[in-house]
Amino acid sequence: MFYKDERLALFIDGSNLYAAGKALGFDIDYKLLRQEFMRRGKLLRAFYYTALLENDEYSPIRPLVDWLNYNGYCMVTKPAKEYTDSMGRRKVKGNMDIELAVDAMELAPRMDHAVLFSGDGDFRPLVESLQRQGVRVSVVSTIRSNPPMISDDLRRQADDFIELDDLREIVGRTPREPRWTAAGTVDAAT
Repeated sequence: MFYKDERLALFIDGSNLYAAGKALGFDIDYKLLRQEFMRRGKLLRAFYYTALLENDEYSPIRPLVDWLNYNGYCMVTKPAKEYTDSMGRRKVKGNMDIELAVDAMELAPRMDHAVLFSGDGDFRPLVESLQRQGVRVSVVSTIRSNPPMISDDLRRQADDFIELDDLREIVGRTPREPRWTAAGTVDAAT
């Protein structure tokens, strides 16, 4: 439930939202996403959190990050850590939970409604703390994927659960294959 006069902020866990959309078979159109929530209330901020591999000459997520940065999103990025696991596989770690939680806590006195785009159960204490400060919290994720992308604890703690699949017609688009540019790099869709 949204009220036109309430001050709201979006907190988007980039990798989590991407994985949820992919599990449902669609991409997020971030221009439409921002417009939708501007329509639902007084949008104070739309934060997008992602880790970036710095040692790669070209990151496929870089065009999206740049587009979001120029189109009304507050980008929060940090270098991802690359390591090799015990099985010799290359892994990338770039958890942005703390950054998201700090921003939400700092903005809490000035917002009425927080919209968290993540299914990560680690955010349950954040949601509980925001609620104690009088902030309503909606969580956007999906239970329609197999397995569900949202933690049961997080879903129970939220004031409202918004099924991402129900937003498909409003903010979704068909996944696009990356296009190769003349320079031999990937042109990721925004």
